Parts: sequence; C-alpha cells; structure tokens
Amino acid sequence: MKISDLSELAVRNLRESVLRNSLTTVGISVGVASLVAMLSLGTGLQQMFTRRLAKSGLFDTVVVTSYRNARGMGRDEERNGVNPAESRVLDEPARREMEKLANVLEAYPDIRFSTELRFEDKPHLTMVSALPVSAKSNDAFDGMQGSFFSSDTAPEAILQKSFAEDLLGKTPPLGAPEPNVADLAKPLLGKDLTMLYAQREPTPAPAVPLRPADSTSGDSTAGAAYTVVSHEQKLKIVGVSDLDPESMRGPTRGRLFIPLKLAENLHVMGMADLRELSHSGDEPVYGSISVRVKDPSQVKGVEDAIKKMGFSTFSILDASRSLQQVFKVLFAFLGIFGSLALTVASIGIVNTLVMAILERRREIGIMKAIGASDADVKKLFFAEAGAMGILGGIIGVLFGWAIGQVINFGTNIYLKRQSIPPEHFWAVPWWLATGAIIFAVIVSLVSGLYPASRAARLDPVQALRYE
Repeated sequence: MKISDLSELAVRNLRESVLRNSLTTVGISVGVASLVAMLSLGTGLQQMFTRRLAKSGLFDTVVVTSYRNARGMGRDEERNGVNPAESRVLDEPARREMEKLANVLEAYPDIRFSTELRFEDKPHLTMVSALPVSAKSNDAFDGMQGSFFSSDTAPEAILQKSFAEDLLGKTPPLGAPEPNVADLAKPLLGKDLTMLYAQREPTPAPAVPLRPADSTSGDSTAGAAYTVVSHEQKLKIVGVSDLDPESMRGPTRGRLFIPLKLAENLHVMGMADLRELSHSGDEPVYGSISVRVKDPSQVKGVEDAIKKMGFSTFSILDASRSLQQVFKVLFAFLGIFGSLALTVASIGIVNTLVMAILERRREIGIMKAIGASDADVKKLFFAEAGAMGILGGIIGVLFGWAIGQVINFGTNIYLKRQSIPPEHFWAVPWWLATGAIIFAVIVSLVSGLYPASRAARLDPVQALRYE
C-alpha cells in the first residue's frame, strides 16, 4: 500500500470518530503538557542558576593562592609532598605571568583590609575591598543607588547597605524591617569620608629610618628596612549597594569598596607585608589573585596551567559538581512524574484503537479480501496511532509552554510585591520540545502494537460476516 493511500485512509478513519479520537488526542496533550511543564521547570531553574553564577563573576573565575598560605593546602597537595615553605610566592611577577596565559581576560589581586574611616567626625572601623572595573557588570550591583566608579583610580567609594546604616545611625533593631536602599543613599551620595590607613615605605638598608610621631620602623624578613607611615585618603561616596553581607564572596566581600588601581597606588600595609616580602624586594605579595577566564568551558585548562606554575587553585566549578548531580536527580524525578500522565494517555490510545477494530471489522475484511496484507493493516493502525501522537505532542508542548508562562508571570507578580527582582525560571528549549513530541509518537506507536496486531490477525471471512 502506498504511503499516500495509507495516510489518506488513516485521516479518513480518524475523522469518522471525531469525538473519541479528539478525547484521546487531548489525553496525549495533557500527558505531554505535564511532562514539558515538569522538565521545563527543572531546565529553567538550572539556567537561572547558571545565569546568576555567570553574572556574579564567579562562574568564570579561578581563585589562586600560594601553598605558603596554610588555607591553600588541600589533601591532594599534601599527598604530592608540596612543601609550603619551599613553594612559590604569589607576587606581582606571578600575577603578570597568569595574565599572559591563554584564554585569560584579567588577573587581579584580592586587596582587602580592615581600617578606620571617619564620617562627620565620627570613627567607623570596617572592611575595605578593592574592585576592578569589570565588577561593574556584576549582578551584586544591579540594584545599586548612585553610580559605579568614574575611573579605576578615582578617589570614590561604594557603600554596602549595612555600613550605610551604620554611618547614618539607622541600624534597625532585631526583627524590625530594614530601611530602603534609596532612603539610605539620598543623604549619603556626594558626601566625603576619610580613610585612615598604614603604608609601608621602604628605606635603604644602610640608612636608619626617621621615627615621626605617627610612624614606626622595623626590619622585614628579607632584611630590608622600612617605615610604616599613617596616611589619610579622602573618598567621595558615589553609590550604595543592596548587598547581603552573609552571601558576599570574592571581591564583593567587604562593606566599603574602592577602585582597584587606587588601592594598589595606596600601598596599604596588609598581612602579606607582615609575613614576607617578594623575592624581587619591591614587588607586593598577595594573599590571593582572581583570574577571569574568557569562557567558563575554559576554566579547567586555565586551572591546570596555574597549578603547573606552583600555585593552588579553586573555582566555582569545583563546588558546583555536586549541585550538577542534584539537578540530574531532579530531572529524573520530574521526568518520571511528568510521564505518568502520558502513560495514562497511552491506555486511552489502546482503548480507542480496540474500539475501532470492533467497529471496522467488516472494513478490515474487505481490505484483506481485495489484497491487503497483514502488514498493510498493521501500518494503517500504526498510522492512526502515530497521527494522534504527533497532534497530541504538538498541542501538549504548546500547552506546557503556556502553563509555564502563566505560572512564571504570576510568580513574578508575587516577587515584585515582595520587592524581589523578577526571575525567568521556566524554559522550554528546542531539544525539550522536539524530544517531547518524539516521545509522544513513540508512546502512541507502542500503544498501537496490540490493536494493530489484533486487527492484522482477523480472518477476512469472519470479518465479512460481522454485522
């Protein structure tokens, strides 16, 4: 039997029992819609997780530490016999070497120090963190009031919300609602504050450094003399960010932020200065360096290259492996529960085609009498089952997509009322839509196996006698 004749006959047979076949198709559509809705939720959550990580600047970042830092030591390094005392120093030459690696966008030091700031003649002790220009695209500053730094050396500052509350004396009591960021920023933007910090100034070894009233002197571990001098730096408040101090990581782990180049030029004395000097003498030593990679897929290669340089590395990909495993398990469960409705729909296909056999026994007998083979009869019923599967699959995908959009829209209305930024956590990628339709067709064909076999086994003589 020709494919065109088979298709025409299948469509005609489906039209003869429109109501029954339509209800069966609707059952398939509901099953596919539930499957698509479940899996699209899991896909959307994973994409939202990946999108937030990528925008946070952590997903494409490798944090580098020296084995000299005890916190950088891991079990693998201990097994390999890495001696912290003999490991390489994380200094400026090492940073420049990392920046020249393939697929690296930038490598910047993690400059963070605790110091005193004065605002309206009142002292405030806080943690200051330096930010590179690339941090402007970080999602941590999406809801910021004011603006980002005008340049990478500008004497400007961005405040974290809780520190802004401290400056204004508006720290809410426990359990009370927090002040709005816009209300905090209004009296602070454009104001100046003074940062007091200690700076180490190297002195030639033969010379004896002077000891002014605000300075101390001593010898470094390298044997070079230096003088520690107190300095002041005026900073203009240009922004207030709604950052959660409990969730801040990397360069955003601080309460006051200044441009990275400005921090480097200040030469603020930190813990690394007290531990050791760089082998080159004048080069700064860093506690850690953040290396930004062009693409998250290239993080592993950059990590391996940095490890060969003699440093310890960590990336969010290392920590996300277990989370990826959780998403795989989530997909499995969502797929199983979504398939239950499609399984119920397959029973409806069997019922519809079996009833069609009983109603069309005489027609089947005539087909066999004029030369149709058992295979032709099977193909006819398979064509009818496949047609219902294709139509039900397409309608189900559209229905599942619509369900997701409605729920996503309603959820975002709720989030907006709670002053939470809207999110798109429902996604139907092309592979999910195509896979759902193919799965619906396969289920329909499998459901048509028994009715097709039963129809093919009919005796044409008995079928022609059937009334």
